Amino acid sequence: MLNIVLVEPEIPNNTGNIGRLCVGTQSRLHLIHPFGFVINDKNLKRSGLDYWVHLDVTEYQNVAEWMAQIPDHSRVFLMSSHAEKSYLENEFQDGDWLVFGKESKGLSNEVLALFGNHLTIPMSPLIRSFNIANSVAFVIGEAKRQIIGLGN
Repeated sequence: MLNIVLVEPEIPNNTGNIGRLCVGTQSRLHLIHPFGFVINDKNLKRSGLDYWVHLDVTEYQNVAEWMAQIPDHSRVFLMSSHAEKSYLENEFQDGDWLVFGKESKGLSNEVLALFGNHLTIPMSPLIRSFNIANSVAFVIGEAKRQIIGLGN
């Protein structure tokens, strides 16, 4: 099972869509406060549809609380448009932690400094970033392809 981490998500529709994606891919969702919405926001539930009740989701008050739950920090991968290594060049394993930042700014320099594994999603120079729900889908898709392909 993959662990999807959203650090300070701001847009409820994105979080709802990612929650639905997690249910569909049997991944866990980890949400780190503060949020730009309340967790019972109607848009969050609308985006997650009726799947939200099936979601394995944990909330943390801050990054330190979340970090205390990670058994192996070497299996944490932070997504950043500034990283040099593509997620397509990475070897994923079951149980990996895939970390995404808030929609407006991505991951802070402070969070990026906590872990050494930074990955990027290749994109045209005409855009600054992809929508976070699309980004999560790209990376989960590749990670699941690798994990299933290895027979795990």
